[in-house]
Amino acid sequence: MTAGRRGSQDADPVAWLTARSERTIETACARVFLAGDVAWKLKRDVDLGYVDFSTVARRKWALDRELEFNREAAPDIYRRVRTITRDADGGLAWDGSGEVVDHALEMRRFDDGAVLSANPAALTGEMAEALGRTIAGFHARAPLRPDGGWRALEFTVGSNAHLLRDLTGRLDHQRVELMVELTAAELARQRPLLEARRDAGFARRCHGDLHLANILVENGAPVLFDCIEFNDLLSDLDIQYDLAFLLMDLDFRGRRDAAVRVLSAWLDQAGRDFPDAIWAGLAALPLMLAVRAGVRAHVSAHAGDVALARAYVEAAIAHLAPPPPVLAAVGGLSGTGKSSFARAIAPSLGAAPGAVVLRTDEIRKRLMKVAPAERLPDSAYAGDLYGRAYDALIETARTLLKAGHGVVLDATFIDPALRDRAEQLARDCGVPFRGVWLEAPLATLKARVAARVGDASDATVETLDDQLARLGGAPAWGRVDTSGAMGDAAQRWLGA
Repeated sequence: MTAGRRGSQDADPVAWLTARSERTIETACARVFLAGDVAWKLKRDVDLGYVDFSTVARRKWALDRELEFNREAAPDIYRRVRTITRDADGGLAWDGSGEVVDHALEMRRFDDGAVLSANPAALTGEMAEALGRTIAGFHARAPLRPDGGWRALEFTVGSNAHLLRDLTGRLDHQRVELMVELTAAELARQRPLLEARRDAGFARRCHGDLHLANILVENGAPVLFDCIEFNDLLSDLDIQYDLAFLLMDLDFRGRRDAAVRVLSAWLDQAGRDFPDAIWAGLAALPLMLAVRAGVRAHVSAHAGDVALARAYVEAAIAHLAPPPPVLAAVGGLSGTGKSSFARAIAPSLGAAPGAVVLRTDEIRKRLMKVAPAERLPDSAYAGDLYGRAYDALIETARTLLKAGHGVVLDATFIDPALRDRAEQLARDCGVPFRGVWLEAPLATLKARVAARVGDASDATVETLDDQLARLGGAPAWGRVDTSGAMGDAAQRWLGA
Protein backbone atom coordinates (compact mmCIF):
# COMPACT_ATOMS: atom_id res chain seq x y z
CA MET A 1 0.00 0.00 0.00
CA THR A 2 1.36 3.40 -0.99
CA ALA A 3 0.36 6.49 1.00
CA GLY A 4 -0.60 9.75 -0.68
CA ARG A 5 2.13 12.29 -1.43
CA ARG A 6 2.93 15.16 0.95
CA GLY A 7 5.53 17.08 -1.08
CA SER A 8 8.89 17.76 0.53
CA GLN A 9 7.72 16.22 3.83
CA ASP A 10 8.15 12.79 2.25
CA ALA A 11 11.93 13.16 2.55
CA ASP A 12 11.81 12.63 6.33
CA PRO A 13 9.98 9.65 7.94
CA VAL A 14 9.24 11.70 11.06
CA ALA A 15 7.64 14.53 9.10
CA TRP A 16 5.94 12.03 6.78
CA LEU A 17 4.26 10.21 9.70
CA THR A 18 3.54 13.44 11.58
CA ALA A 19 1.62 14.78 8.59
CA ARG A 20 -0.51 11.63 8.58
CA SER A 21 -1.16 11.61 12.34
CA GLU A 22 -3.48 13.29 14.80
CA ARG A 23 -1.00 13.23 17.67
CA THR A 24 2.57 12.20 18.42
CA ILE A 25 3.87 10.74 21.69
CA GLU A 26 7.58 11.31 22.37
CA THR A 27 9.79 9.04 24.49
CA ALA A 28 13.55 8.84 24.92
CA CYS A 29 13.82 5.96 22.46
CA ALA A 30 10.84 6.28 20.14
CA ARG A 31 8.02 8.33 18.67
CA VAL A 32 4.48 6.98 18.45
CA PHE A 33 2.20 8.46 15.80
CA LEU A 34 -1.55 8.12 16.36
CA ALA A 35 -4.04 8.18 13.49
CA GLY A 36 -7.57 6.82 13.68
CA ASP A 37 -7.44 3.28 15.07
CA VAL A 38 -3.74 2.82 14.19
CA ALA A 39 -0.50 3.66 15.99
CA TRP A 40 2.94 3.55 14.36
CA LYS A 41 6.07 3.36 16.49
CA LEU A 42 9.29 4.73 14.99
CA LYS A 43 12.54 4.14 16.86
CA ARG A 44 14.70 7.22 17.30
CA ASP A 45 18.13 7.43 15.65
CA VAL A 46 19.99 7.51 19.00
CA ASP A 47 22.77 5.79 20.91
CA LEU A 48 22.12 6.22 24.65
CA GLY A 49 24.71 3.73 25.83
CA TYR A 50 22.22 1.24 27.21
CA VAL A 51 20.42 1.21 23.84
CA ASP A 52 21.80 1.75 20.32
CA PHE A 53 19.32 2.59 17.56
CA SER A 54 21.84 4.49 15.44
CA THR A 55 21.38 2.43 12.26
CA VAL A 56 18.37 1.29 10.23
CA ALA A 57 19.40 -2.34 10.79
CA ARG A 58 19.51 -1.91 14.60
CA ARG A 59 16.12 -0.23 14.60
CA LYS A 60 14.64 -3.02 12.48
CA TRP A 61 16.13 -5.65 14.82
CA ALA A 62 14.56 -3.92 17.82
CA LEU A 63 11.14 -3.60 16.18
CA ASP A 64 11.11 -7.27 15.17
CA ARG A 65 11.88 -8.27 18.75
CA GLU A 66 9.30 -5.85 20.13
CA LEU A 67 6.65 -7.44 17.92
CA GLU A 68 7.69 -10.95 18.95
CA PHE A 69 7.96 -10.27 22.68
CA ASN A 70 4.71 -8.32 23.01
CA ARG A 71 2.54 -10.67 20.99
CA GLU A 72 2.61 -13.10 23.93
CA ALA A 73 0.79 -10.72 26.27
CA ALA A 74 -0.96 -8.37 23.81
CA PRO A 75 -1.52 -10.18 20.49
CA ASP A 76 -4.46 -7.97 19.58
CA ILE A 77 -2.38 -4.77 19.83
CA TYR A 78 0.86 -5.62 18.03
CA ARG A 79 0.27 -6.21 14.32
CA ARG A 80 3.37 -6.11 12.08
CA VAL A 81 6.61 -4.31 11.25
CA ARG A 82 6.21 -2.02 8.21
CA THR A 83 9.00 -0.88 5.90
CA ILE A 84 9.23 2.78 4.90
CA THR A 85 10.67 3.01 1.37
CA ARG A 86 11.57 5.79 -1.03
CA ASP A 87 10.01 5.83 -4.49
CA ALA A 88 11.81 6.89 -7.66
CA ASP A 89 10.31 10.40 -7.38
CA GLY A 90 11.76 10.84 -3.85
CA GLY A 91 8.49 10.35 -1.96
CA LEU A 92 8.01 7.84 0.87
CA ALA A 93 5.67 4.88 0.87
CA TRP A 94 4.76 1.84 2.96
CA ASP A 95 6.42 -1.40 1.90
CA GLY A 96 7.43 -0.24 -1.56
CA SER A 97 10.13 -1.65 -3.82
CA GLY A 98 12.50 1.30 -3.53
CA GLU A 99 15.27 2.18 -1.10
CA VAL A 100 14.59 1.21 2.54
CA VAL A 101 14.58 4.40 4.61
CA ASP A 102 13.38 3.06 7.98
CA HIS A 103 10.85 0.77 9.66
CA ALA A 104 7.87 1.27 11.94
CA LEU A 105 5.83 -1.02 14.16
CA GLU A 106 2.14 -0.96 13.36
CA MET A 107 -0.14 -1.33 16.38
CA ARG A 108 -3.81 -1.07 17.16
CA ARG A 109 -4.50 2.22 18.86
CA PHE A 110 -6.04 1.97 22.32
CA ASP A 111 -7.59 4.45 24.73
CA ASP A 112 -4.89 6.38 26.63
CA GLY A 113 -7.27 6.63 29.57
CA ALA A 114 -7.38 2.85 29.89
CA VAL A 115 -3.70 2.76 30.92
CA LEU A 116 -3.45 2.27 34.69
CA SER A 117 -0.95 5.09 35.22
CA ALA A 118 -3.64 7.47 33.95
CA ASN A 119 -6.28 5.96 36.23
CA PRO A 120 -4.78 4.02 39.17
CA ALA A 121 -8.21 3.96 40.83
CA ALA A 122 -9.28 1.46 38.16
CA LEU A 123 -7.13 -1.13 39.89
CA THR A 124 -9.88 -2.30 42.21
CA GLY A 125 -9.57 -5.42 44.34
CA GLU A 126 -10.93 -7.80 41.70
CA MET A 127 -8.86 -6.18 38.96
CA ALA A 128 -5.72 -6.39 41.13
CA GLU A 129 -6.49 -10.07 41.67
CA ALA A 130 -6.85 -10.61 37.93
CA LEU A 131 -3.66 -8.67 37.24
CA GLY A 132 -1.60 -10.76 39.65
CA ARG A 133 -2.83 -13.97 38.06
CA THR A 134 -2.33 -12.61 34.54
CA ILE A 135 1.29 -11.74 35.30
CA ALA A 136 1.90 -15.16 36.87
CA GLY A 137 0.53 -16.84 33.75
CA PHE A 138 2.74 -14.66 31.57
CA HIS A 139 5.77 -15.67 33.65
CA ALA A 140 4.86 -19.38 33.51
CA ARG A 141 4.81 -19.27 29.70
CA ALA A 142 7.98 -17.18 29.39
CA PRO A 143 11.12 -18.86 27.95
CA LEU A 144 13.80 -19.92 30.41
CA ARG A 145 16.93 -17.77 30.59
CA PRO A 146 19.57 -19.71 32.59
CA ASP A 147 22.06 -16.84 32.30
CA GLY A 148 19.57 -14.24 33.56
CA GLY A 149 18.19 -13.56 37.01
CA TRP A 150 21.14 -12.74 39.28
CA ARG A 151 23.20 -11.27 36.43
CA ALA A 152 20.44 -8.84 35.42
CA LEU A 153 19.91 -7.64 38.97
CA GLU A 154 23.63 -7.15 39.53
CA PHE A 155 23.84 -5.10 36.32
CA THR A 156 21.02 -2.79 37.39
CA VAL A 157 22.44 -2.31 40.89
CA GLY A 158 25.74 -1.18 39.36
CA SER A 159 24.01 0.98 36.77
CA ASN A 160 21.89 2.70 39.45
CA ALA A 161 24.97 3.47 41.53
CA HIS A 162 26.82 4.98 38.57
CA LEU A 163 23.89 7.06 37.31
CA LEU A 164 22.82 8.32 40.73
CA ARG A 165 26.34 9.31 41.73
CA ASP A 166 26.54 11.39 38.55
CA LEU A 167 23.47 13.26 39.80
CA THR A 168 24.73 14.19 43.25
CA GLY A 169 24.81 17.83 42.21
CA ARG A 170 21.02 17.64 42.20
CA LEU A 171 20.47 14.87 44.75
CA ASP A 172 21.63 14.60 48.36
CA HIS A 173 25.07 12.96 48.14
CA GLN A 174 24.85 11.32 51.57
CA ARG A 175 21.41 9.82 50.91
CA VAL A 176 22.50 8.51 47.52
CA GLU A 177 25.61 6.92 49.03
CA LEU A 178 23.54 5.36 51.80
CA MET A 179 21.16 3.89 49.23
CA VAL A 180 24.05 2.59 47.10
CA GLU A 181 25.83 1.02 50.08
CA LEU A 182 22.69 -0.60 51.49
CA THR A 183 21.72 -1.98 48.09
CA ALA A 184 25.17 -3.44 47.43
CA ALA A 185 25.24 -5.07 50.87
CA GLU A 186 21.78 -6.58 50.44
CA LEU A 187 22.67 -7.86 46.97
CA ALA A 188 25.71 -9.65 48.41
CA ARG A 189 23.59 -11.09 51.24
CA GLN A 190 20.92 -12.38 48.87
CA ARG A 191 23.26 -13.72 46.20
CA PRO A 192 23.01 -17.40 47.24
CA LEU A 193 19.21 -17.20 47.15
CA LEU A 194 19.19 -15.43 43.79
CA GLU A 195 21.57 -17.95 42.24
CA ALA A 196 19.47 -20.82 43.61
CA ARG A 197 16.36 -19.26 42.09
CA ARG A 198 18.08 -18.96 38.73
CA ASP A 199 19.03 -22.63 38.86
CA ALA A 200 15.45 -23.56 39.84
CA GLY A 201 13.97 -21.96 36.73
CA PHE A 202 12.86 -18.57 38.00
CA ALA A 203 15.04 -16.69 35.48
CA ARG A 204 12.94 -16.08 32.37
CA ARG A 205 12.49 -13.68 29.51
CA CYS A 206 10.24 -11.23 31.32
CA HIS A 207 8.45 -8.00 30.56
CA GLY A 208 11.26 -5.90 32.00
CA ASP A 209 9.31 -2.65 32.39
CA LEU A 210 6.23 -3.78 34.25
CA HIS A 211 4.79 -0.67 35.86
CA LEU A 212 1.39 1.05 35.64
CA ALA A 213 2.22 2.98 32.48
CA ASN A 214 2.62 -0.31 30.60
CA ILE A 215 -0.60 -1.98 31.73
CA LEU A 216 -4.04 -1.18 30.41
CA VAL A 217 -7.54 -2.49 31.07
CA GLU A 218 -9.64 -3.52 28.08
CA ASN A 219 -12.92 -5.44 28.14
CA GLY A 220 -12.57 -5.82 31.89
CA ALA A 221 -9.19 -7.57 31.70
CA PRO A 222 -5.61 -6.35 32.30
CA VAL A 223 -3.28 -6.26 29.29
CA LEU A 224 0.53 -6.04 29.53
CA PHE A 225 2.28 -4.14 26.74
CA ASP A 226 5.57 -2.45 25.79
CA CYS A 227 7.99 -5.17 26.96
CA ILE A 228 11.69 -4.32 26.86
CA GLU A 229 13.26 -5.78 23.74
CA PHE A 230 16.51 -3.88 23.20
CA ASN A 231 18.71 -5.25 25.99
CA ASP A 232 18.55 -8.81 27.32
CA LEU A 233 20.13 -7.70 30.58
CA LEU A 234 16.95 -5.73 31.25
CA SER A 235 14.50 -8.44 30.27
CA ASP A 236 16.10 -11.79 31.22
CA LEU A 237 15.10 -11.55 34.85
CA ASP A 238 14.04 -13.31 37.99
CA ILE A 239 10.25 -13.33 37.64
CA GLN A 240 9.84 -11.79 41.11
CA TYR A 241 12.11 -8.90 40.12
CA ASP A 242 9.87 -8.36 37.09
CA LEU A 243 6.82 -8.17 39.36
CA ALA A 244 8.67 -5.91 41.81
CA PHE A 245 8.47 -2.93 39.45
CA LEU A 246 4.67 -2.97 39.63
CA LEU A 247 4.66 -3.55 43.39
CA MET A 248 7.07 -0.67 43.93
CA ASP A 249 5.04 1.60 41.65
CA LEU A 250 1.81 0.87 43.51
CA ASP A 251 3.45 1.19 46.93
CA PHE A 252 4.99 4.54 45.96
CA ARG A 253 1.58 5.81 44.82
CA GLY A 254 -0.01 4.86 48.14
CA ARG A 255 -1.83 1.83 46.72
CA ARG A 256 -0.55 -0.90 49.02
CA ASP A 257 -4.05 -2.34 49.02
CA ALA A 258 -3.75 -3.11 45.31
CA ALA A 259 -0.09 -4.12 45.56
CA VAL A 260 -0.60 -6.76 48.23
CA ARG A 261 -3.64 -8.12 46.38
CA VAL A 262 -1.51 -8.42 43.22
CA LEU A 263 1.30 -10.10 45.17
CA SER A 264 -0.96 -12.62 46.94
CA ALA A 265 -2.72 -13.54 43.69
CA TRP A 266 0.58 -13.80 41.81
CA LEU A 267 2.01 -16.14 44.44
CA ASP A 268 -1.05 -18.38 44.49
CA GLN A 269 -1.12 -18.61 40.70
CA ALA A 270 2.65 -19.01 40.33
CA GLY A 271 2.53 -21.70 43.00
CA ARG A 272 0.66 -23.84 40.48
CA ASP A 273 3.45 -23.72 37.86
CA PHE A 274 6.70 -23.14 39.74
CA PRO A 275 8.59 -25.02 42.48
CA ASP A 276 7.71 -24.45 46.14
CA ALA A 277 10.79 -22.21 46.34
CA ILE A 278 8.55 -19.47 44.90
CA TRP A 279 7.57 -18.58 48.48
CA ALA A 280 11.10 -18.32 49.91
CA GLY A 281 11.97 -15.77 47.24
CA LEU A 282 10.24 -13.03 49.22
CA ALA A 283 13.43 -12.71 51.26
CA ALA A 284 14.84 -10.85 48.24
CA LEU A 285 11.77 -8.67 47.64
CA PRO A 286 13.00 -5.66 49.69
CA LEU A 287 16.17 -5.61 47.56
CA MET A 288 14.16 -5.85 44.34
CA LEU A 289 11.81 -3.06 45.38
CA ALA A 290 14.78 -0.86 46.29
CA VAL A 291 16.49 -1.46 42.95
CA ARG A 292 13.30 -0.60 41.08
CA ALA A 293 12.97 2.60 43.12
CA GLY A 294 16.59 3.41 42.27
CA VAL A 295 15.81 3.09 38.57
CA ARG A 296 12.94 5.52 38.96
CA ALA A 297 15.15 7.91 40.91
CA HIS A 298 17.68 8.49 38.14
CA VAL A 299 15.02 8.45 35.40
CA SER A 300 13.08 11.16 37.28
CA ALA A 301 16.21 13.24 37.88
CA HIS A 302 17.20 13.11 34.22
CA ALA A 303 13.66 14.18 33.33
CA GLY A 304 14.12 17.25 35.54
CA ASP A 305 11.90 16.22 38.47
CA VAL A 306 14.43 16.41 41.29
CA ALA A 307 11.86 16.30 44.07
CA LEU A 308 10.44 13.06 42.71
CA ALA A 309 13.92 11.61 42.31
CA ARG A 310 14.71 12.37 45.94
CA ALA A 311 11.46 10.73 47.02
CA TYR A 312 12.42 7.56 45.14
CA VAL A 313 15.84 7.53 46.83
CA GLU A 314 14.11 7.69 50.21
CA ALA A 315 11.71 4.93 49.16
CA ALA A 316 14.66 2.71 48.20
CA ILE A 317 16.31 3.29 51.59
CA ALA A 318 13.04 2.48 53.38
CA HIS A 319 12.62 -0.78 51.44
CA LEU A 320 16.07 -1.87 52.62
CA ALA A 321 15.05 -1.48 56.27
CA PRO A 322 11.74 -3.39 56.34
CA PRO A 323 9.73 -3.82 59.56
CA PRO A 324 9.77 -7.28 61.14
CA PRO A 325 7.18 -9.84 60.08
CA VAL A 326 3.96 -10.51 61.94
CA LEU A 327 1.50 -13.39 61.73
CA ALA A 328 -2.20 -12.61 61.79
CA ALA A 329 -4.98 -15.19 61.67
CA VAL A 330 -8.53 -14.30 60.64
CA GLY A 331 -11.16 -16.85 61.62
CA GLY A 332 -14.93 -17.02 61.58
CA LEU A 333 -17.88 -18.74 60.00
CA SER A 334 -18.53 -18.51 56.28
CA GLY A 335 -19.99 -15.13 55.38
CA THR A 336 -18.26 -13.17 58.15
CA GLY A 337 -16.03 -11.54 55.53
CA LYS A 338 -12.73 -13.18 56.41
CA SER A 339 -11.12 -12.64 53.01
CA SER A 340 -12.25 -9.02 52.77
CA PHE A 341 -11.04 -8.36 56.32
CA ALA A 342 -7.71 -10.11 55.68
CA ARG A 343 -7.11 -8.04 52.55
CA ALA A 344 -8.02 -4.85 54.39
CA ILE A 345 -5.50 -5.39 57.19
CA ALA A 346 -2.68 -6.90 55.07
CA PRO A 347 -1.24 -3.58 53.75
CA SER A 348 -0.56 -2.44 57.34
CA LEU A 349 1.36 -5.55 58.42
CA GLY A 350 5.08 -6.14 57.87
CA ALA A 351 7.33 -5.31 54.95
CA ALA A 352 6.13 -3.63 51.77
CA PRO A 353 3.74 -3.98 50.17
CA GLY A 354 2.12 -5.75 53.12
CA ALA A 355 1.41 -9.23 54.44
CA VAL A 356 0.67 -12.05 52.01
CA VAL A 357 -2.87 -13.36 52.43
CA LEU A 358 -3.04 -17.17 52.46
CA ARG A 359 -6.54 -18.59 51.97
CA THR A 360 -7.36 -22.23 52.62
CA ASP A 361 -9.99 -21.91 49.87
CA GLU A 362 -7.27 -21.08 47.34
CA ILE A 363 -4.77 -23.59 48.72
CA ARG A 364 -7.32 -26.38 48.41
CA LYS A 365 -7.92 -25.51 44.74
CA ARG A 366 -4.18 -25.34 44.14
CA LEU A 367 -3.69 -28.79 45.65
CA MET A 368 -6.48 -30.13 43.44
CA LYS A 369 -4.94 -28.41 40.39
CA VAL A 370 -8.12 -26.55 39.51
CA ALA A 371 -8.81 -22.86 38.86
CA PRO A 372 -9.50 -20.72 41.95
CA ALA A 373 -13.18 -20.18 41.07
CA GLU A 374 -13.85 -23.79 39.97
CA ARG A 375 -16.22 -25.53 42.34
CA LEU A 376 -15.00 -28.62 44.19
CA PRO A 377 -17.13 -31.57 45.32
CA ASP A 378 -18.15 -31.81 48.96
CA SER A 379 -15.63 -34.61 49.44
CA ALA A 380 -12.80 -32.11 49.02
CA TYR A 381 -13.77 -30.52 52.33
CA ALA A 382 -13.38 -33.64 54.43
CA GLY A 383 -10.79 -36.26 55.21
CA ASP A 384 -7.27 -36.12 53.83
CA LEU A 385 -7.63 -32.99 51.67
CA TYR A 386 -8.96 -30.96 54.59
CA GLY A 387 -5.86 -31.75 56.60
CA ARG A 388 -3.51 -31.25 53.64
CA ALA A 389 -4.93 -27.77 53.03
CA TYR A 390 -4.20 -26.71 56.62
CA ASP A 391 -0.77 -28.35 56.53
CA ALA A 392 0.07 -26.38 53.39
CA LEU A 393 -1.31 -23.20 55.00
CA ILE A 394 0.97 -23.55 58.01
CA GLU A 395 4.10 -24.61 56.13
CA THR A 396 3.74 -21.91 53.47
CA ALA A 397 3.28 -19.32 56.19
CA ARG A 398 6.39 -20.66 57.94
CA THR A 399 8.42 -20.20 54.76
CA LEU A 400 7.17 -16.64 54.29
CA LEU A 401 7.81 -15.67 57.91
CA LYS A 402 11.35 -17.06 57.75
CA ALA A 403 11.83 -15.00 54.60
CA GLY A 404 10.99 -11.93 56.68
CA HIS A 405 7.54 -11.31 55.23
CA GLY A 406 4.27 -10.88 57.09
CA VAL A 407 1.37 -13.30 56.64
CA VAL A 408 -2.39 -13.21 57.16
CA LEU A 409 -4.02 -16.64 57.50
CA ASP A 410 -7.59 -16.72 56.15
CA ALA A 411 -9.52 -19.81 57.29
CA THR A 412 -12.55 -20.72 59.40
CA PHE A 413 -10.36 -21.96 62.30
CA ILE A 414 -13.40 -23.69 63.83
CA ASP A 415 -11.21 -26.51 65.15
CA PRO A 416 -9.32 -25.37 68.31
CA ALA A 417 -6.37 -27.57 67.33
CA LEU A 418 -5.93 -25.54 64.14
CA ARG A 419 -5.98 -22.30 66.11
CA ASP A 420 -3.32 -23.77 68.38
CA ARG A 421 -1.18 -24.61 65.34
CA ALA A 422 -1.35 -21.02 64.11
CA GLU A 423 -0.31 -19.64 67.49
CA GLN A 424 2.49 -22.20 67.80
CA LEU A 425 3.76 -21.23 64.35
CA ALA A 426 4.23 -17.66 65.51
CA ARG A 427 6.15 -18.87 68.57
CA ASP A 428 8.32 -21.15 66.43
CA CYS A 429 9.22 -18.27 64.11
CA GLY A 430 9.64 -15.72 66.89
CA VAL A 431 7.08 -13.28 65.49
CA PRO A 432 4.09 -11.53 67.06
CA PHE A 433 0.73 -13.26 66.68
CA ARG A 434 -2.54 -11.42 66.12
CA GLY A 435 -5.67 -13.58 66.11
CA VAL A 436 -9.09 -12.15 65.26
CA TRP A 437 -12.49 -13.83 65.23
CA LEU A 438 -15.15 -12.27 63.01
CA GLU A 439 -18.85 -12.28 63.87
CA ALA A 440 -22.10 -11.10 62.29
CA PRO A 441 -25.81 -11.94 62.68
CA LEU A 442 -26.82 -15.30 61.23
CA ALA A 443 -29.20 -13.71 58.73
CA THR A 444 -26.35 -11.56 57.42
CA LEU A 445 -24.06 -14.58 57.07
CA LYS A 446 -26.66 -16.56 55.13
CA ALA A 447 -27.39 -13.65 52.80
CA ARG A 448 -23.69 -13.13 52.06
CA VAL A 449 -23.03 -16.83 51.41
CA ALA A 450 -26.05 -17.15 49.14
CA ALA A 451 -25.01 -14.09 47.10
CA ARG A 452 -21.37 -15.10 46.62
CA VAL A 453 -20.22 -15.77 43.03
CA GLY A 454 -16.87 -16.04 41.27
CA ASP A 455 -14.90 -16.64 44.46
CA ALA A 456 -12.59 -19.42 45.61
CA SER A 457 -14.95 -20.24 48.47
CA ASP A 458 -17.45 -23.01 47.76
CA ALA A 459 -19.38 -22.47 51.01
CA THR A 460 -23.17 -22.75 50.88
CA VAL A 461 -25.90 -22.07 53.43
CA GLU A 462 -25.74 -25.79 54.27
CA THR A 463 -21.99 -25.42 54.88
CA LEU A 464 -22.72 -22.58 57.27
CA ASP A 465 -25.26 -24.67 59.18
CA ASP A 466 -22.67 -27.46 59.54
CA GLN A 467 -20.07 -24.98 60.84
CA LEU A 468 -22.53 -23.71 63.46
CA ALA A 469 -23.12 -27.25 64.64
CA ARG A 470 -19.38 -27.89 65.03
CA LEU A 471 -18.49 -24.56 66.68
CA GLY A 472 -18.26 -25.02 70.42
CA GLY A 473 -17.84 -21.31 71.07
CA ALA A 474 -15.89 -18.31 69.90
CA PRO A 475 -12.13 -18.62 70.50
CA ALA A 476 -10.13 -16.42 72.82
CA TRP A 477 -9.04 -14.18 69.97
CA GLY A 478 -10.04 -10.58 69.55
CA ARG A 479 -13.66 -10.47 68.37
CA VAL A 480 -14.81 -8.06 65.66
CA ASP A 481 -18.35 -7.38 64.45
CA THR A 482 -18.36 -7.32 60.64
CA SER A 483 -22.04 -6.70 60.09
CA GLY A 484 -21.22 -3.17 58.89
CA ALA A 485 -18.62 -1.78 56.50
CA MET A 486 -15.62 -4.12 56.32
CA GLY A 487 -13.11 -1.28 55.96
CA ASP A 488 -14.37 0.32 59.17
CA ALA A 489 -14.15 -2.99 61.04
CA ALA A 490 -10.58 -3.53 59.82
CA GLN A 491 -9.51 -0.04 60.84
CA ARG A 492 -11.01 -0.48 64.31
CA TRP A 493 -9.03 -3.69 64.75
CA LEU A 494 -5.82 -2.15 63.45
CA GLY A 495 -6.27 0.83 65.75
CA ALA A 496 -6.71 -1.46 68.73
